[in-house]
Amino acid sequence: MFDNSQNSSLREKALNYLEFLSLYEKELYLESARAVEKVEAPRADESSAMRPAQSSLNPYPAYAPYDSLHQMEAAVGGCLRCTLGSSRNKLVFGTGSSNARVVFIGEAPGAEEDRLGEPFVGRAGKLLDTMLDQIGWERSEVYICNILKCRPPNNRDPLPDEISMCEPYLHEQLRLLDPDWLVALGRVSAQVLLRTTAPLRALRGRVHKYRGKPFWVTYHPAALLRNQNLMPDAHQDLLNLKQMVLAGPDIEGNGI
Repeated sequence: MFDNSQNSSLREKALNYLEFLSLYEKELYLESARAVEKVEAPRADESSAMRPAQSSLNPYPAYAPYDSLHQMEAAVGGCLRCTLGSSRNKLVFGTGSSNARVVFIGEAPGAEEDRLGEPFVGRAGKLLDTMLDQIGWERSEVYICNILKCRPPNNRDPLPDEISMCEPYLHEQLRLLDPDWLVALGRVSAQVLLRTTAPLRALRGRVHKYRGKPFWVTYHPAALLRNQNLMPDAHQDLLNLKQMVLAGPDIEGNGI
């Protein structure tokens, strides 16, 4: 049997050991709690502030098919198929009547178009409105768009890869519109759509074909602002166009 001194010593050792276990368990608990705090999800208000804004627009929208121009415009608004998408201010889809018999096609938006999101709204666009008015047409009666939907830097000509990425959208617009006549505004638009390097003077005054539609070529309004001596010829182009539109779309032409 143990004497009293031995019992006291054992009791003291036992108490010391139990105190050690208590301290050890407490330290383990604190370490676990700190680990949980490190991985705990941020509160709702913090997480929304930390996450970048998410856009519902598709950067690679389908080219076709769409049920309407309105649906298509909403779908392609976030397009980033080419590098112009990341530098634009606004995508410039098109404007005018969905029942238009004539579609005017430029090559790309300019600075004012990029700012406002509508084609031909700068000085060249105002001149186009005036020229349409002179032959008895209104802007709201026709449809106006561009091959490219985003502005190239410094208004340079469209590049081949930009055209290849964007022209299918034009195809779908024309399918939805189903106009009687197409009109290229300027050399670049005419050459791109007709797949030719012929100069503008060789393309004007003749009926071409683009995707089965009669295709007319005239000056870009911006060229007329630079050289007003071309105005009489441009006016005659539109008068001839109006006569052919009134006569009907069944006119032979050359093109693609």
